[in-house]
Amino acid sequence: MKTTSQQSRGREGTISLLNAAIDAMNLAKEASGITPAKAAFGSAAVLLTMIKVCFLLFCDEMSQVHIQPGIDD
Repeated sequence: MKTTSQQSRGREGTISLLNAAIDAMNLAKEASGITPAKAAFGSAAVLLTMIKVCFLLFCDEMSQVHIQPGIDD
């Protein structure tokens, strides 16, 4: 079983990678001179942001389950 510090480092690494991917998509969007490519890069950045938010929500729920075992929804 992973310890809390290992889970925290893994979560931080995942968030860091998602942030880097979002920044790369935004940079590609700005650098692109082709309108359809700008739309594609912008859409990809939005999707990555949604994945990041869902990941954060999911991680928060999982940590609450581990902190308070025995509480049923």
